[in-house]
Amino acid sequence: MSTKEMQGRLWSVAPENWSLYFEPFFLPLYKKTLKHLDLQPGSLLLDAGCGSGLFSSMAIQNDAQVMGIDAAPGLLELARKRNPGFNFLEEDLEALPFANESFDVVTGFNSFQYAGDFTAALKEAKRVLKPGGYLVIGIWDKPEFSDATNILKAISTLLPPPPAGTPGPFALSEDGTIESILKTINLQLYYQARVSCPFLYYSLENSVRSFMGTGPAAAALNKASALEVKQVIADAMMPYHLGNDLYHLENSFLLFIARK
Repeated sequence: MSTKEMQGRLWSVAPENWSLYFEPFFLPLYKKTLKHLDLQPGSLLLDAGCGSGLFSSMAIQNDAQVMGIDAAPGLLELARKRNPGFNFLEEDLEALPFANESFDVVTGFNSFQYAGDFTAALKEAKRVLKPGGYLVIGIWDKPEFSDATNILKAISTLLPPPPAGTPGPFALSEDGTIESILKTINLQLYYQARVSCPFLYYSLENSVRSFMGTGPAAAALNKASALEVKQVIADAMMPYHLGNDLYHLENSFLLFIARK
């Protein structure tokens, strides 16, 4: 099974949970991106790994012409419902079905790290960018800077060790990794920042729903019952309980904007 097929299946297991209880916490990252892109009316934007289409909808509200791709049919269905009249396609980050120099902007939030070959995926993004166009990469910061890491680690205890080189949420997070790849493919780093994206849940149930919408939880369901996976998540959330049924995770993301 290809990386695209594997990731597409995992992220289609509980897409509504991702859309309602996880992705909205990326809003600080999305808003900072739009601030520094300064999209012009009619800008052509490819949302590569569009998920349930939240950033796409924000770009559309800024008068961009948006097309989205993702490997997960379940997430694409939600993106289409959220953004009627726009195209959202099931495609591979490493083999984009678009002509050279098609887009003013290509964005990849929480997506490029799941490509089987990161450099190949970024080269494809560069290929479809117009000269002077912008490539946006939004990824998790290093694991020690995000509390959500501990929830994902807990879920991973239900799984066998992944084969070497298996892509994961922190695959591109180490210092200098993105900068090195951008230099290799001759893209100029225009802007970078660390963005705080705190997760605040108003019930333990919602925090469990949130992480049940992730790929690692979907993979765990192949090895354990839903009840077991939910219990592991609930137990891992306990250190982040503030009282009054509030749960708070501090999380950090990295934002890179490069120019062709």
